[in-house]
This record gives sequence, structure tokens and C-alpha cells, in this order.
Amino acid sequence: MKKYISRGLRISRYVVYKETLLDFKEQFWSFTGSFIGVGLIAFIQSRFLSSMENVFLIGSFGASSVLIYGAIQSPLAQPRNLIGGHVISALVGVTVYKLLPELIWITAPMAVSVSIIAMQVTKTLHPPGGATALIAVIGSEKIKTLGYFYVLSPVLSGVLILLIVALLFNNMTSNRRYPTNGRFSRTIRWAISPVRHQIRKLKKNTD
Repeated sequence: MKKYISRGLRISRYVVYKETLLDFKEQFWSFTGSFIGVGLIAFIQSRFLSSMENVFLIGSFGASSVLIYGAIQSPLAQPRNLIGGHVISALVGVTVYKLLPELIWITAPMAVSVSIIAMQVTKTLHPPGGATALIAVIGSEKIKTLGYFYVLSPVLSGVLILLIVALLFNNMTSNRRYPTNGRFSRTIRWAISPVRHQIRKLKKNTD
């Protein structure tokens, strides 16, 4: 047990060190990725949901953006955690709302607490998932009437947008690699290599 705790602390310190280094190039790609990812969701969701509902949804995805664009080496930011955490939490939230009486002091903590356990069991722990579960319970009537469709849209659709943008912008430089799975990240980097080549070419022409 002591060995596992020590290893966990070492990994945590390394992640914090890597993610807090002052590298303006990396910060540029973090900003660009999160801006485009959240911007796309805001544009699409505004077509179907009222402004208040849109704020709730982006609050959940905004928290995910901090992880998948700003702390890309974190185990909690990996694709499995991003997708699984949100989808599982959404399922939990909707189920709690349907099965339990409308007592917010019961349904709200129950949705969040069960979603945490579900993510732990499935190894998909993603902190913003707790907010996704909570939205299913305390959201407006329009969100509640979506039922389990809430899991597919806006939750899954928004998460997939965030992931696709992250796969593009988190592999634009040699120092950024997402996900941390080596084989998968090498495939992504190979796929976007023409884009990276054009960026380098444009930079040389402007120098």
C-alpha cells in the first residue's frame, strides 16, 4: 500500500510540474483548442437549447476543457475517461431523476455520489462527469424531458466534439502528445502531419 501511495504521489508531482511549465507555445495550443472546442459546442447547442440550458451544459464541458486541453498528460483527461465519465454520469443522472422523488436534497447528492462510484468501478473517473450527472437532475424542464436522449445529445455529441478537437490540437507540436497511449498518439500525429508541415512552412515564410 505504501508503495502504491508513493508511486501515486510521484506521478502527481510530475504531472503538476509538466503542466505548470511556462511554455507560451503550449499555452497557445491550449487556448486555441479549448476556444474552438467549446465554441463549436456553444454554436451547435444554441440551435436547440435555450440560453440558460446552454450555460449549464457548457459549464460541464468547460471543466472538461481544462483537463483535455490544459492538463493533457493527466490520467483523468484521457479519451476513455472523457467519454466514459460523461456518458456514465449522464446515465446515472437521468436514472436517478426518473426513479427517485423530486426532492433536490436527495436526488442531487445521489446523482453525483453514484456517478463517482460508477466512474471508479469502470475506471473512467473524470471530475466534470459529476456536473453532467447533476445537470440531469437540476436542469430545466426541457433538459429533464429529454430523458435518456440527454445521454446522446447534448452529452455524447458535445464530448465527441471536444475529443476530436483535442486530438487535433494536442498533437500539433513535438511536446504535446494526446492521448498518452503511445501507439494511438503516433497514429494521430501521422494523420495530422500534413497540417503540421503547412504550419511550419507558413512560419518560415513569415520569418
